[in-house]
Amino acid sequence: MTNSPVLIAGGGIGGLSLALTLHQIGVPCVVFEASREMKPLGVGINLQPNAIRELMEMGITEAELDQVGVPSREWALVGLNGKEVYSEPRGRFAGYNWPQYAVHRGDFHMLLYRKCMERLGPDSVQLGARITGYTNTNGGVAAHVEHLDGSKGDFQGRLLFGADGIHSVIRAQMHPDQPPIHWGGAVMWRGTVRAKPLRTESSFIGLGTHRHRMVIYPISQVDADGMALINWIAELTMDNADGWQHDGWFRPVEVEDFVHHFDAFRYDWLDVPEMLRNADCSYENPMIDRDPVDTWVDGSVALMGDAAHAMYPTGSNGASQAIIDARVIGAKMLKYGATSDALDAYNDQLCEPVSALILRNRGAGPFGLLNMLDERCGGTFENIDDVISADERQDFMAKYQAAAGFAKDQLNAAPSTIAINQTQEAVSAE
Repeated sequence: MTNSPVLIAGGGIGGLSLALTLHQIGVPCVVFEASREMKPLGVGINLQPNAIRELMEMGITEAELDQVGVPSREWALVGLNGKEVYSEPRGRFAGYNWPQYAVHRGDFHMLLYRKCMERLGPDSVQLGARITGYTNTNGGVAAHVEHLDGSKGDFQGRLLFGADGIHSVIRAQMHPDQPPIHWGGAVMWRGTVRAKPLRTESSFIGLGTHRHRMVIYPISQVDADGMALINWIAELTMDNADGWQHDGWFRPVEVEDFVHHFDAFRYDWLDVPEMLRNADCSYENPMIDRDPVDTWVDGSVALMGDAAHAMYPTGSNGASQAIIDARVIGAKMLKYGATSDALDAYNDQLCEPVSALILRNRGAGPFGLLNMLDERCGGTFENIDDVISADERQDFMAKYQAAAGFAKDQLNAAPSTIAINQTQEAVSAE
């Protein structure tokens, strides 16, 4: 089994980050991806400085990130009446050693895929191949693989990682009694529009209340006309007693189906209904996650990314955490080899704190300041200091950043997860 590769179920951001990490430390691997072809799907996501650090140490350059997104300058919350609640610089503008990026998810995903093709070769990602389950064996694992042509077979590996998302079949086998997907009642409509960025050339803006809000930020460089591709999310919390009533969890919709919910979001600096009507695409999906589980490991099998910790996007750290997962896994393999001991060490380091982050994000994550504002004044105010003091606002955000793993001083002082000059002897062992 020593020469068997590590198997990865799912070729998303987490799975491809893991493949690039394993290649970097000398561990052979194969990614099994159910899609027939890779396509640039999705709209905007944020990558926090802790994840950007890992990407750069993985060999992804800032120039390459600039092709798929833009460094974030500012994070701001704005109340229902359009007045600022809180703002802070982000990334290098805040003193981090690394930038924060807002990227087009699909373009970033394709960047990772191209890197896998260049570094690992065209056979490293098996398209049209879905891992449907596994069997732990003596010293390894057998992954049950089903191909689009209907053929099936087992693939032997040293380890198997379930990077197959919130609907993970690997997780379902590992935790057959897990509760169903959790929906708290929030519905998101998402899309992009060409427009002039607000506040700065790259500000992330949360506007409204914790139950009724917009999120707006650029995901491209500003062009010669001062325009950029702007990612927007329109969000409304409603009664969820009857559960999600649509087939599927992500579907295209017309702006006119939901724009009326945001008719009052008109300010001297932004007309939200007008912005939405100019959108070049719009999609609907509920804000969903899964209840934490007590372990991500079963023998020679481990979960990562959304399969391990699907969380509300309120903290903008779902993709970032998947990248962190990959790098921690690589570090544990350098120490323990490509063995179940490495999986246990990874689980011991991340499962409990990240599970706590899932629950923290259910409480609105950093948008919790808007909860506080709503409780104290209904979301409108003249002077924010009279409602929530500057010290209280700063303390709230500092605690969230620490919980999410990107507190500035700690991150800047932390050693590399994987030192580039580390030996690869450990991973060659059984």
